[in-house]
Amino acid sequence: MVASLSAGLVYGLSAGFSPGPLLTLVISQSLKHGFKEGAKVAAAPLVTDLPIIFTSLLVLTQLTDFKPVLGVISIIGGIFVAYLAYGNFRAPIPDEKSALTAPQSLAKGVAANALNPHPYLFWLTVGGPAIVRGWSESPVGSLAFLVVFFACLVGAKIMIAWVTGRSGQWLSGPVYRGILFILGGLLAVFAFFLIRGGWSLLGH
Repeated sequence: MVASLSAGLVYGLSAGFSPGPLLTLVISQSLKHGFKEGAKVAAAPLVTDLPIIFTSLLVLTQLTDFKPVLGVISIIGGIFVAYLAYGNFRAPIPDEKSALTAPQSLAKGVAANALNPHPYLFWLTVGGPAIVRGWSESPVGSLAFLVVFFACLVGAKIMIAWVTGRSGQWLSGPVYRGILFILGGLLAVFAFFLIRGGWSLLGH
């Protein structure tokens, strides 16, 4: 349970604060139309990720008896999480001026997230396996992972919408950069354990 909660917390906050197309849209809506519109865009993953999760779980449940395949998936997931950690360390600060020219509708925000490869990679190689592992121990663990992940993911973006609606200056300040660095370090730790777990599944 603790492992599921911790994973949901770190992955959710990292996805929520990391720069990307959806965060740009959150900032754009907040700057042009206020907090309420930015919060609507922040909720886009609740629409786009559910079909991805369902499909990923269908695939993974068919592979539960194939440890080498799961080992490879775990290693790929670890590499992907390491890439996300690197992205946090190297992430550019979101530019308010460029955000003003970003697409402005919630429908486009949903489309941008649905067409982003990151959710697919995450749920197939990281999130999906975490749910399957948690379910084998306790269904409550899997549910806790999902609830905490989406609460942190959407909550972080809603917080950004609220702060940006009041003042966008914090995006270029040390607080935002510090959050990215801390989350990057935590992601690197998770990447290590994913790769080590995958290696053990391969029989090494």
